[in-house]
Amino acid sequence: MTTTIVLGLSSGEVVAIVVGVTILVALIAVVSMYNRLVRLRQYCKESWSDTDTELQRRHDLIPNLVSSVKGYAAHESKVMEEVTRLRNQAVSEKSDDPATRATVEDGLGAATKQLIATAEAYPDLKADSNFLKLQTELSETETRIARARRFYNSNVRGFMEAIQTFPSSIVAGMTGFRGEEFVYFKADQSSREAIDVEFK
Repeated sequence: MTTTIVLGLSSGEVVAIVVGVTILVALIAVVSMYNRLVRLRQYCKESWSDTDTELQRRHDLIPNLVSSVKGYAAHESKVMEEVTRLRNQAVSEKSDDPATRATVEDGLGAATKQLIATAEAYPDLKADSNFLKLQTELSETETRIARARRFYNSNVRGFMEAIQTFPSSIVAGMTGFRGEEFVYFKADQSSREAIDVEFK
């Protein structure tokens, strides 16, 4: 009571100030959560773009690799045709979501490894400087793809956590953030299997 007399405020005015401050704090919290969700969405988009760049680098290297191997191992056409087919499929599915692309990209990675393993049977090819350079570039690209995928998946995890945990899940639901926007870029079973190369 002394406080209201000193400040010259009635109890109704004090209640109005408390309610106003509470609403302001809640509004600031909602805006902050919304801005965080926007940032996380942008991180996912940016990291997917980085992954896509590395996948494109792989797509660009593969025709050169196939061309190098063709000159030495022309009768290994089945492996080269499979690599070429998967590369063309990966390029045509470039606009698909990460989950769809992961399957073909993993198949392409496995087929490319099989092509390199096949090339190991040809000493002249193994000594060819162009082939060795391409093999090194492809190996570096595969490392960069793995790193980019981990970074992308880390950002997706952060985004998923934000839209599924309280209270940001309420803000996400009200403002249209959905878990389907981004999916993890997972390796499929074919990329986990050992490469089996038979020489005839």
